[in-house]
Amino acid sequence: MIPSRLEPLLDAGGAPAKLAARFAESGKALYLVGGTVRDALLGRHDADTDLDFATDARPDEIREIVADWAHGMYLAGQAFGTIGAIHDGKIYEITTFRSEVYRADSRKPVVAFSDDIATDLSRRDFTVNAMAILLPASDETPQMIDPHGGLEDLVGNVLRCPLDPHVSFADDPLRMLRLFRFVSQLGFHPDPKALEAVSEMHARLSVVSAERIQVEFDKLVIGDNVGPALWGLFETGLADEFIPELTGLALAQDPLHRHKDVLAHTIAVVEKTSPDVAVRLAALFHDIGKPATRRIEDGDVSFHHHEVVGARMAKERMTALRYSNQMVDDVSRLVFLHMRPHTYKMGWTDSAVRRYVRDAGPLLPKLNELVRCDVTTRNAKRARSIERRIDELEVRIDELRKKEELDALRPPIDGNDVMLHLDLAPGPKVGEAMRMLYEHRIEHGPYTPEEAHSLLDEWWADQS
Repeated sequence: MIPSRLEPLLDAGGAPAKLAARFAESGKALYLVGGTVRDALLGRHDADTDLDFATDARPDEIREIVADWAHGMYLAGQAFGTIGAIHDGKIYEITTFRSEVYRADSRKPVVAFSDDIATDLSRRDFTVNAMAILLPASDETPQMIDPHGGLEDLVGNVLRCPLDPHVSFADDPLRMLRLFRFVSQLGFHPDPKALEAVSEMHARLSVVSAERIQVEFDKLVIGDNVGPALWGLFETGLADEFIPELTGLALAQDPLHRHKDVLAHTIAVVEKTSPDVAVRLAALFHDIGKPATRRIEDGDVSFHHHEVVGARMAKERMTALRYSNQMVDDVSRLVFLHMRPHTYKMGWTDSAVRRYVRDAGPLLPKLNELVRCDVTTRNAKRARSIERRIDELEVRIDELRKKEELDALRPPIDGNDVMLHLDLAPGPKVGEAMRMLYEHRIEHGPYTPEEAHSLLDEWWADQS
């Protein structure tokens, strides 16, 4: 019997039914598989969700079958058996029954195709992803294929491997990270045997490319249950393989959060932030400089300039994981600036507000969110004090925005005006003059071109 939640996917006029008819005409079977089935059963499927199919047809045969139906094709995955067919703006991934196995010393999987759905499903990561629906060629009833108890595990919120987890994780070591990605996304808990296998095999993640790890990790960090997932990475040792800085945080005690180590504080901060990749990564990395800057003097622990060290460490780690330059710059800047509001304990002058807005740039809303979420202390008085400080800062920003163009801080003249006024050729002096004018804008607010010329005259006299 097919659950009612799957009926929208199986409408006779829908794309799955039409595709199934095409495959049947070629003597091939077509199945809805994996996450498509899982999400539909969980009520997470919507009209914009891409659909995944499996078939006994080989990749060249898939291309022929969908050639006059698809408006375009993605062929990047063809070597691994996957053809992406584009129809009416949606992507339909159709994959030949397969088995993926990594060589012991290789980052690239060796793909062997098979001829039956049972083998294909047995080689999938978890039972909740190892269910399929055989799509009929006509008005016949679709068949639910669940050889490994995926429905039962779906009800029990369990992540269990169809085979021995040692075999599943050896086939594709990235599945160890995917285990915790689904913990984060679905709120499920791992089967104890799977956790044991990860603890024993985590070093095998080293054969997986940084790019594949990054894609999975991004999905993990923006999940609704990111906290348990991060604890799982730490407790099984998997974090050591791609973010070893996480383990180091467990060893550093924070004097401002005496009830918890820095790792516990960090995970609490990540859980408080909104599901934005940059904000969550910044929350994860915001204190990674603390172990390296930890000092004990007269019994007190300090982490002076940990934000400076942490920004550098975040940049190095994210570069190793092949993040884009923009994402690396954004996250490292958020880490670098996250302590800035705590330095303004005596109130916010106009110049201080301008510098903060300038340094944060377009990251200002994310930086303010990170600073607010960084408050996890049980000391209610201290928590209220920090919250008031951020409230005051945001009020000062709003007030100053009403008076001047706070988000476009620049002098009233440009480099060409400087050269004309001082009769200078292009060179370092022009840059020095512009920096002087810019600094005056930050410190004193808006001013006129005439005032800029007077400042230039005074500055040039000093230079002479």
